[in-house]
Amino acid sequence: MITAVPVDLPDTAVEAEVLEGLALVESALRETTHAREPLLTEASMHLMAAGGKRFRAMLVLLAAQFGNSRDERIVPAAVAIELTHLATLFHDDVMDEAAMRRGHPSANSRWDNTVAILTGDFLFAQASLILAGLGAEAIRIQAETFARLVHGQMAETTGPRAGEDPLDHYWRVVTDKTGSLIATSGTFGAMFAGAPPQVTARIGPACEALGVAFQVSDDILDIASEAGQSGKTPGTDLREGVRTLPVLHALRVAGPEDSRLVELLNRAELGDPALHAEALRLLRGHHGMALARADLGRWAETARQEILALPPVPARAAFEALCEFVVRRTG
Repeated sequence: MITAVPVDLPDTAVEAEVLEGLALVESALRETTHAREPLLTEASMHLMAAGGKRFRAMLVLLAAQFGNSRDERIVPAAVAIELTHLATLFHDDVMDEAAMRRGHPSANSRWDNTVAILTGDFLFAQASLILAGLGAEAIRIQAETFARLVHGQMAETTGPRAGEDPLDHYWRVVTDKTGSLIATSGTFGAMFAGAPPQVTARIGPACEALGVAFQVSDDILDIASEAGQSGKTPGTDLREGVRTLPVLHALRVAGPEDSRLVELLNRAELGDPALHAEALRLLRGHHGMALARADLGRWAETARQEILALPPVPARAAFEALCEFVVRRTG
């Protein structure tokens, strides 16, 4: 059960309504993930029970505040978005060979890859069934979003194209893999609430920029946070050799004095605790972190400028608070 929204919202009435909506989403998620095959139900519930902020569902509910937030299509739309997100997590864990998800054994490690893949497929199917009841436009938007998700994942899997700037590749991956579904969250909320077309047209790009900002802040927290601060082990991506934004910036601007950091960052992985700690220390003090923080500020400001053009209802202040939070959370 969701007992609090993922971030503090400035309007108590909006927060209460969003919290009410999240409770309905949570109940519907549990009902929707029941399958004829008991193992499908068990595997689906396994990840759902591990928790999660339901951030995308919250954005659907917040965006609906620009229209009729009580429209009966809002909660199903939020459920479809969350099912899609959960499905991608099952597939991501298989591709990444991840052993843990949200502090619990991943489905592929508890059972096997086949169970994890089929469970993800089942959740995608359930999302599609919900969207079929919401109309052809919802199906079209979801299909375009899913295509972007796949393009982003494929780009991440294959790496930069020949001659492509690694930073350009990073932004291509993040906007498609992370930003696309978050953009659709805002679009669905405004669309199904009957918000004016100009509101729907702006809230999608605003949410996409906000989603990219959250991914950048996660990259920064992976390096900058202390143990327990961010809910994950510091330097997880660094240990696995994932080139997140601070790493890409550090490699781009590295000078002769950074030879040791470059050597460590160019390793396939940093499983040795001493080498991992050394790389983390050097990267924390490097200018690449400041460049990543500047990028974070730019994406948050891009989202904020789109939001400021929306009608001055209480939900607009809530979106502005999200823009401030995504920067503040990195310290």
